Amino acid sequence: MGAHSKGAVRTVRTVRGEEDAGPAARDRYFDTLRALALVRVVAYHAFGWAWAGLVFPAMGVMFGLAGTLMARSLRRPAGEVVRSRLRRLLPPFWCWGLFVVGAMLVRGWMPGWQLVYWVVPLGDPPGSAWGEQAWEILWYLRTYLWFVLLSPLLLRLFRLAPVPVLLLSLAPIVVLQCLWQPPDDRFGTGLLDLATYLFCWVLGFAHRDGVLARLKPLPVVVPSLATLACGAWYAFAHRAEYGTYDLDDIPFAQAFWSAGFVTLLMYSKARLGVDFSGLVRLRRLDRLVTVFNARAVTVYLWHELALVLAVPLIDRLWDVPAFEAYLPLGSQWFLLGVGWVLIAVFVLLFGWVEDVAARKRARLLP
Repeated sequence: MGAHSKGAVRTVRTVRGEEDAGPAARDRYFDTLRALALVRVVAYHAFGWAWAGLVFPAMGVMFGLAGTLMARSLRRPAGEVVRSRLRRLLPPFWCWGLFVVGAMLVRGWMPGWQLVYWVVPLGDPPGSAWGEQAWEILWYLRTYLWFVLLSPLLLRLFRLAPVPVLLLSLAPIVVLQCLWQPPDDRFGTGLLDLATYLFCWVLGFAHRDGVLARLKPLPVVVPSLATLACGAWYAFAHRAEYGTYDLDDIPFAQAFWSAGFVTLLMYSKARLGVDFSGLVRLRRLDRLVTVFNARAVTVYLWHELALVLAVPLIDRLWDVPAFEAYLPLGSQWFLLGVGWVLIAVFVLLFGWVEDVAARKRARLLP
């Protein structure tokens, strides 16, 4: 998936629910999917589970939800919508980047002209090997940004022939896998990521325009199961070639597995009316979902730093005999728990930037 980045899973505007609709327009089904995607991303980066993408392809889900939001927003002039997305995304990215770039510079990193990608990540921002665990997740922002810029054209093409365009959106990943190997550079990796998640993004258009709701179950469920089978088969059949069956490392398998999985999720909502509106009765859980959605960019950007900082923090706890005796300091689950505590701290410290970027009143928590 970024086939190259384990981290993927992750999130952002895709992950943001507030978009252009007010609170009354919130959809708890989609909100919950975004929150689950973020939780899965953090857990994946803490444990490195190869099977995580098969259980829940978070990035495909997030791109699908983002496509839905983008189609809704494009009822307004395209230029206005694109500017709004940039305004919401870039300030939190710049805030986070000040710390990451600053730390790498202090550690002796010498950037070149590619530093401009730290201003607008249209290509992968450069970084040092020392800071790679922090900046490798930026492939998602870059891919999301390009989808935003391409959406006015993509949506116009989609509306000319919805179902054919949706099906053909899998063609680019097939071409890159079977006919042409993209170059191993910023252009090639960016093109590969766009091809991997194009179907999910266009599927969001199909959901928003009511195309999915009009389709009978058989023409949706059977092809979805077939694409799931294709993605799983490719991942396991080429395990030796890639050294793993982790979908994050196998773009072709990721594209097909995500396509089938997200289609079933979207179709369940569109055709069957699956809803999590009852979540409001579980006040604490509902509140948590709200916070995750309103602070999705912050959680995504800062979670890797939180996991990195959790390691030296736990190392200090070993020096306290009582902690060594009674706390599971050597457990990855404990690391994950400390990581979430640090994520919460980062949300309190920097989450308000998302409010400012959205032209809202700055708050510690939404």
